[in-house]
Amino acid sequence: MYRPTAFLYIRCPMDKKTQNAWAFYDWANSVYSLVISTAVFPIYFSNAANSEISFLGYTFPSSTLYSYSLSVSFLIVAIISPLLSGIADYTGKKKLFLKIFCYLGAISCSSLFFFDGSNVFLGLGLSIMASIGFWGSLVFYNAFLPEIAPPERQDGLSAKGFALGYIGSSILLIFNLAMITVPEAFGLSGAGEASRISFLTVGLWWAGFAQISFRRLPDNIYQRKPEEGKYLWKGYQELRSVFLQLKDHQSLRRFLYSFFFFNMGVQTVILLASLYGDEELQLDSSKLIATILIIQFVGIGGAYLFSFLSKKFGNLGALKISIVIWSIVCFLAYTLTKTDPLVEYKFYAIGGIVGLVMGGIQAISRSTYSKLLPETQSHASFFSFYDVSEKVAIVLGTIVYGYLIDLTGDMKMSALSLSIFFVIGFLLMMRVKRTPHVY
Repeated sequence: MYRPTAFLYIRCPMDKKTQNAWAFYDWANSVYSLVISTAVFPIYFSNAANSEISFLGYTFPSSTLYSYSLSVSFLIVAIISPLLSGIADYTGKKKLFLKIFCYLGAISCSSLFFFDGSNVFLGLGLSIMASIGFWGSLVFYNAFLPEIAPPERQDGLSAKGFALGYIGSSILLIFNLAMITVPEAFGLSGAGEASRISFLTVGLWWAGFAQISFRRLPDNIYQRKPEEGKYLWKGYQELRSVFLQLKDHQSLRRFLYSFFFFNMGVQTVILLASLYGDEELQLDSSKLIATILIIQFVGIGGAYLFSFLSKKFGNLGALKISIVIWSIVCFLAYTLTKTDPLVEYKFYAIGGIVGLVMGGIQAISRSTYSKLLPETQSHASFFSFYDVSEKVAIVLGTIVYGYLIDLTGDMKMSALSLSIFFVIGFLLMMRVKRTPHVY
C-alpha cells in the first residue's frame, strides 16, 4: 500500500535556507557535467589523443574507447553505490559519503590538468575517477530531497536545483571559453594549456561551492546509533530490506523500469552529443560550444516549464510529453548530414529542443521517484536503486552507441537507435499507476 512521505518532513522540518543550500549543490557539481563530460574535455580529448588507440592487444577509435571508459565508470558506481548507501543509511552519515565522492570528483577534475595527450591512459583514468565522484555523490545528494521538502514542494525544488546548475556551469564555461579562445589575453601559450587550466577550475569550483551545501544539510537526521564493526553487514541488511520493500510497491517498481529505458537515451545523448557534432557532422569547436550554451540557457526555462507542466498534467503526464520530444530529437539528429549547408543552424535548433526537455525530464524524474517512496528512513538506499537503474542504463547506452560506431563506422545509426529506448520507456510509463502525489 502507498504511504506518503510527507510526515517525515513534519517530523524533521527544514527551513528554506536548507532547501536552497541543497539545491546549490547542483550549482557546485554541474560544472563537471558541462565542462568535463559534455563540452571541453571530449573535444580536447578528441584533438589531443591519437585517432586510434591500442589497448589490450586491440586497436580502438579514440571516440569508441572514450565511450567505453565512461561505461566502466558507471558500472563501478552501479556496483559500489548500493552497499555504500546501505551503510550510509545505517550509520546516518549520508553527508559524509556525499563529501567523499564530491572531493574524489573535484580532485580528479583538477588533476586532468596533467593530461596533455601523450599520457592518454592518465586522461582516461582521471576522467573515470571524476565520473565516479560526480555520479556517486548524486546518490546521497538526491536522497536528501524527501527529507528536506514535503511532496508538494519537491517538483519545484528539484527544478530549482537543475536551473542553478545550468546557470553556474554556464558562467564557468563562458570563462573557460574566453581562456581557450584568446589564451594570450590570459598569458597562456595556447588553447591546449587553457583547456587544461579549465579542468583545474572545475575542481576548485565544485569543491569550493559545495561547502555552502555541506554547512546547511543535516547530518544523521534520524539520530541513528550504529554498532561498531558491523557497518558492512548492517549496510547489506539495510539494502536487502529496501529491495524487499520495492517488490511490494508496484508503482515505484514500474517507474524504475521506465526510467531505466528512457534515461538510457537521455544520458547517452548528453554524454556523446559533442562527439557526434565533431566527428559525424564535422562542426568546429566554436559551433559545438555555442550549441552547448544554447542547451544550457534554454534548459533553465525548461526545468521550470516542466515543473509547471507537472502541476497541470501531473508528473507522469509531464514525463510522457518529454519522452516523446526526446524520441523526435533522435530522429532529427539522424537526418542531419555534414554536406547540408544549413547543418549548423539545424544543429542549433535541435540543441534548443534538447535544452527544453533535458532539465525537465531530469528534474521531474528525480521528484517523481521521491514522491513514490514509501514511509522510510532509508532514503539513500532507495535512491541507490534509482542510481543503479540510471548507471546500468548509461553503461548499456554508451556500449550500444560505441559498438554501433565500431560495427558500422557511422554515428548516424547509433543516434537513431537511441529513439528505441525512449519508445520502450514511454510504453512502460503507461503502466505506472497513479498515487495521491503522482498522477
